[in-house]
Amino acid sequence: MKRHAVLLRAVNVGGTGKLPMADFKALLSGLDFEAPQTLGAAGSAVIGTDAAAATVEAQLEAALKDSFGLATEVFVRDHEALKATLAANPFADMARDRPSALLVLFLKGEPAAPDVEALRARIVGPEAVHPGPRSLYIAYGAGMGTSKLTGQVIERALGLRGTSRNWNTVQKLADLTAP
Repeated sequence: MKRHAVLLRAVNVGGTGKLPMADFKALLSGLDFEAPQTLGAAGSAVIGTDAAAATVEAQLEAALKDSFGLATEVFVRDHEALKATLAANPFADMARDRPSALLVLFLKGEPAAPDVEALRARIVGPEAVHPGPRSLYIAYGAGMGTSKLTGQVIERALGLRGTSRNWNTVQKLADLTAP
């Protein structure tokens, strides 16, 4: 049975999408996923399943809506997908020196090159972006606190919805999904 990372969009961030992680873990257990465990409070978990990622995403989106009234997107990545994300990182120095300032925005699809270029043209600060496998790497050179490069700006430019995790979390999820 493969291990998968489950990433919820906009959960327990800025007072929106409140979902206690104990309740999320109980939901995962109730859906018969193997050995579910949550990571942090922002809607990250690891499960065991042989189901396809798209199937798990749809199942969890429906279950979250039915059980908690929470309408949110779910992003599922297996260990191989997470390894590919780690390997394609163009910001190795930041990953090593300032991993909390490097985000991976997991997307529902591949970012189109013209959309990434249009996004880059809109960046006025020290941030940098680079497309990855169904993801976008975002390096916040001066930190995220004062940046104008928000998730909404990025999603609007790319025409794709996503959910982000910092580099430390992505590494931890890859470790937890390892066979």
